[in-house]
Amino acid sequence: MEEEFLTPKQVASEYPVLGTPSALAERRWRGEGPAYIKTGKGRAGRVFYRRSTIEEFLAECTVTPRSAA
Repeated sequence: MEEEFLTPKQVASEYPVLGTPSALAERRWRGEGPAYIKTGKGRAGRVFYRRSTIEEFLAECTVTPRSAA
């Protein structure tokens, strides 16, 4: 299976729970959120996310409530 790469805009569109492209940028700046790829240094570098990484991140954020005692 070939890996799929998404731009922040695509991530925000397909996974609205992660927020807007600017919210994703804020998470990157804070060192939070899903892992990403940056193709260059500074503002010139483009950012991409692997779809598999997004899916893994969301799985790790999933909380399974305990059943009532």
